[in-house]
Amino acid sequence: MESSERMAALIERLRTTEHVTVTDLAGETGASEMTIRRDLDQLAERGVLRRVRGGAVSLLLRGEALPFAVREHEAAEAKERIAAAMGDALTDGEAVVLDCGTTTLTVARAIAGRRLTVVPLDLHGANALSGAPGIRLLVPGGRTTPGALAFTGPLTEASLASLRVDTAVIGVCGLSAEHGLTAHELEEVPVKRAAIAAARRTVAVCDGGKFGRTGLGLVCPVTALDMVITDRSAPGAAVARLRDAGVEVRLV
Repeated sequence: MESSERMAALIERLRTTEHVTVTDLAGETGASEMTIRRDLDQLAERGVLRRVRGGAVSLLLRGEALPFAVREHEAAEAKERIAAAMGDALTDGEAVVLDCGTTTLTVARAIAGRRLTVVPLDLHGANALSGAPGIRLLVPGGRTTPGALAFTGPLTEASLASLRVDTAVIGVCGLSAEHGLTAHELEEVPVKRAAIAAARRTVAVCDGGKFGRTGLGLVCPVTALDMVITDRSAPGAAVARLRDAGVEVRLV
């Protein structure tokens, strides 16, 4: 099992089990106990767990998003393909609201060489685009959240309410035809809604793993989306239901 696959397996185990042991994890992954200890130490540094003698205790709560530093490395190759497809879906000269999140951060890096007006909804995206010569960068006000550095609050919402843009690129915590587009962090929900309201077109970007999850806060029903860009790991039945609802789905 490769390092990225092993980390994903460890995180998934920590989502469902409060206490894990090095011996059990080594047996499940086929890695050495020394490798598992090193993996657990890295996850402890990222706030996923607390190390104890012989193993670790999970710090992940059900329905809570993983720390940004962990999510940034999840499905990295899929995110790069999704970001490239999102870039292809934009036309130079467009005004774009770019949501907070790790997939949208990858989109920011992919479009840094384009001629666009971009309103990033987190400091990660703003930093990624700050030196791009062809990008006209508009940064909303508001308070930033820890880790994700997302702009939230009435100043952010007011900034978006004063704009009319071509495309809103929205990140996803959970997505399904039944439950709509959802987010784990409730304070991000009104900001995402304001971004959608300001845009002529709304595109959701997510890897296939988000189709099996539902966040606490409802952002919008899928009928509010014009397009979803995802990777080919997305469940076929879930994709079919989105298309039946009138949403264009691009698989990359």
